[in-house]
Amino acid sequence: MALLEVRNLTKIYPQGESAFGGKSRGEVRAVDDVSLDIQAGETLGLVGESGSGKSTLGRLILRLVEPTSGSIRFEGRDLLGASAGEMRRMRRDLQIIFQDPFASLDPRYRVEDIIAEPLIIHGRTNGPGGIRPQVIELLRAVGLDESILRRFPHEFSGGQRQRIGIARALALRPKFIVADEPVSALDVSVGAQIVNLLAQLQRDFGLTYLFISHSMPVVRYLSTRIAVMYGGKIVEVGSSEQITERPQHSYTRSLLEATPEVAI
Repeated sequence: MALLEVRNLTKIYPQGESAFGGKSRGEVRAVDDVSLDIQAGETLGLVGESGSGKSTLGRLILRLVEPTSGSIRFEGRDLLGASAGEMRRMRRDLQIIFQDPFASLDPRYRVEDIIAEPLIIHGRTNGPGGIRPQVIELLRAVGLDESILRRFPHEFSGGQRQRIGIARALALRPKFIVADEPVSALDVSVGAQIVNLLAQLQRDFGLTYLFISHSMPVVRYLSTRIAVMYGGKIVEVGSSEQITERPQHSYTRSLLEATPEVAI
């Protein structure tokens, strides 16, 4: 059984007002009848251009956005049918790393409070010595140290902020993480460090990733398999080798031709 099973997932947004001031009757299918499986321990790379529906799909899977139709099962459990209490418990296993490290951290909180927050919300405060040793352990896992505990997000670079965001995502020891374009706001060298960190954390913590990106070289480096998304649909899924060396769909070929090689 797959860790995550998505079947016929669809999200329709009504279009806004027309140019003439009246209500439009049109709709936008941001995600259109998507089905996919993600196996425990793998990284499924989700690649496509901006507006293809990648981020919406990631948020639907985590129930940060409610779907119009379809089904999502995690470890055999129905996510869409889960009660509020059941969903709260399941959220420990389902986390997200956001695209923008500058917007994803509350500027009013110190680093210690940012990372401790999910531990407090879910009652994970009773480890040896209380909550601080857990926070320090998480910081060390992402290549930071306890000297930053009392500092605020604005005091850090984009790469450091993303590491703090990753530490927060790891706090509850999740099984599945949606990494939503986690390096697109960073320069190439810093982004490469974050990608390597994610690969190391996957080994250390036994993580499963949905890694969303518009960059085929980054996806190819990190992913076990790649799903290509275009116009709200998955147009091709295969092993990283098959997708990058023997693509079947014309859109996949155009993505590969348009993307320069990136050293990681």
